[in-house]
Amino acid sequence: MEAKKGFYITTPIFYPNAKLHMGHAYTAVLCDSVARFHRSRGEDTYFLSGADEHSEKVVRAAAAAGVPLQEYLDRIVENFHALYALLDVSIDQFIRTTDQTVHWPGAQEMWRRMVAAGDIYKATYRGWYCVGAESFVQEKDLRAGGLCPDHDEKPVLMEEENYFFRLSKYAPLIADKITRDELRIVPETRKREILSFIAQGVEDISFSRPREKVTFGIPVPDDPSHRMYVWCDALANYITALGYGREDTALFQTFWPADYHVIGKDILRFHAVVWPAMLLSANLPLPRHILVHGMITSGGRKMSKSLGNVIDPMALVEAYGTDAVRYYLLREISPFEDGDLTVEKFHEVYHAHLANGLGNTVARITAMASQHLEAPPEVPLLPLPARYVRAFEACDVKTAADYVWEEIAALDRTIQETQPFKLVRIDRTAAQEVLRDLVVRLAQVGRLLAPLLPRTAAAIAEAVRANTKPPALFARKEALPTLPLP
Repeated sequence: MEAKKGFYITTPIFYPNAKLHMGHAYTAVLCDSVARFHRSRGEDTYFLSGADEHSEKVVRAAAAAGVPLQEYLDRIVENFHALYALLDVSIDQFIRTTDQTVHWPGAQEMWRRMVAAGDIYKATYRGWYCVGAESFVQEKDLRAGGLCPDHDEKPVLMEEENYFFRLSKYAPLIADKITRDELRIVPETRKREILSFIAQGVEDISFSRPREKVTFGIPVPDDPSHRMYVWCDALANYITALGYGREDTALFQTFWPADYHVIGKDILRFHAVVWPAMLLSANLPLPRHILVHGMITSGGRKMSKSLGNVIDPMALVEAYGTDAVRYYLLREISPFEDGDLTVEKFHEVYHAHLANGLGNTVARITAMASQHLEAPPEVPLLPLPARYVRAFEACDVKTAADYVWEEIAALDRTIQETQPFKLVRIDRTAAQEVLRDLVVRLAQVGRLLAPLLPRTAAAIAEAVRANTKPPALFARKEALPTLPLP
């Protein structure tokens, strides 16, 4: 395979069995900002998201809602597109694992390759199966009351003949590649976590279930009595979306291996052990990075309806605007740690950093420039600052945003130190020089903001070009809004 030519970033493919939450918004906006940065440098960039639809819990959710399965799935996917549109998430493709044209051929081709490598075999398995986790759970890992470690439900004891994948065969090689950062897990704490997991011993895993035991799914090649198990099916999306297994493989040749898989910590083992093993078995290159972000809590506690602390991302956008929500997610939350979000904290940050910060700075500079400059200054295309570039290349969007706000603070200091609104009455020429410098620097700030706050960046660019003061970018809110619970 020739060296790839473009930058490729992915979200996980999300389960479509519940109303979308702040975690969906965070992952999507984080990936979007990085994709926008790479596009801004003229790089050929591909940004993938999608839905993992072959799931028995989806079937249960549709039945509980009293809606036909396909209609239920279509509604949830529409919700994803609505949320992404609201947050200006610029995906290139939204893949659905039920898509028999785009996804199924590549997933089945990967299965055939694993068979050819001698890594798929049939065996009988007896164990505890959790529908909510879509996986078998070891008895030693069950919580008090026999509950699944990740879901508040009891697994069922199940015995059936499945196809298995020789995961144990590849565990030592994967550990070596992770140790040497050939497959880089970010942050370092997650790297240590997955190496510790592998060191405890990795067993082969079930990769299929009998057709009669699952409602729908991809048929196992050459054995329609079995359907491919959810993770074997789901993980292949990262390459099937690029044309793997189909005639047109131009996208695959351009973008694989992925530069960044961006995931939550709850699916680290699947992405850092199972997926690399599948790729090695199929003789395909491994992804370059797996970025594992933390959880978004509210008031220091996990968001849950029972606690009443769930914040609907769409309601938050309606109350404060798209770029305000993007700002909080990208600057107030680190990609490498858990982050906290409450309406009270959001309201405070909104006024401190946006309404009274960036918005006020833009208003002051553009108002003075439109009044005292006859034409906008020529704005040179300056190189992007090295610290900003390094941050984005590492998906450290918070550090990139911190840099931009340092530049905004520097603009404010220049206004206070030079006071062009007073200087103009004493020395108009000198005041105009100060204002031209401020406008050029503001234009650069707008350019740096483009991957983070695209609407705000566009408004700044237009104000500079037209030499006018724009409408308030972030209007002040008199009272704390009451957001409806999802």
